[in-house]
Amino acid sequence: MNATAPTGSPVSRETALRIAMAARALPGVNLAAFVHALSERLGLPVTDDKLARMTVADLKAMLQGDEIVDPGVEGSALKAAVRYLWGEGLTDDAPVADPDIPQGEGALTVAVASNSGEQLDGHFGSCKRFLIYRVAEDGIWLAAVRAALQADGAEDRNAARAELLAGCQLVYVQSIGGPAAAKVVRAGVHPVKYPAGGAAREVLRPLQQVLGSPPPWLARALGRKAQSLARFSPAPKLEA
Repeated sequence: MNATAPTGSPVSRETALRIAMAARALPGVNLAAFVHALSERLGLPVTDDKLARMTVADLKAMLQGDEIVDPGVEGSALKAAVRYLWGEGLTDDAPVADPDIPQGEGALTVAVASNSGEQLDGHFGSCKRFLIYRVAEDGIWLAAVRAALQADGAEDRNAARAELLAGCQLVYVQSIGGPAAAKVVRAGVHPVKYPAGGAAREVLRPLQQVLGSPPPWLARALGRKAQSLARFSPAPKLEA
């Protein structure tokens, strides 16, 4: 099956998928503008072989020259986009929710921005999905997987992504911009930046370990009254 780019040049389904995934990895990039810029730089037809020769430097120069991306776009996003252009990471490896999740009180519902498996490895504005965990003193369970790409067609993509966090008290991300963080906070969710990323359950383990005696910021999220302000360590830095 073939697809047709806005330029009118047919491209293979594989090539179209590479380009679409690369565009999604770059916060704020319009797909049509991205396709046009690639066509101008690589020449028609755009092929898998041409995409495989793209480098991070090529991509950055192309995007900034066409003014379709913020000059301050993070290097991690550019690297992810180039990997997609090369054809890497196109398979969907979304995890499956755990069965028989306890529904007792005193647990948090936490979202994790993810692009692969059960990993915290996503930027709020470009991650493929949000993994929704139930975090309690006696365990951490994957309760749901919410695809985030459905929000990309919305007029306000960040607001649409914030709506996907309904029911969560916290969202862990590798990165999030100020305007997006403000919309997440308005939706009643606290964004927590964790740039190092890692296995989601391991990242959430320190949070689980303080549920028995939560610090004031966490006690509020749980709907509890903090026992003493002096007993607890400071909260992780939250984006507002």
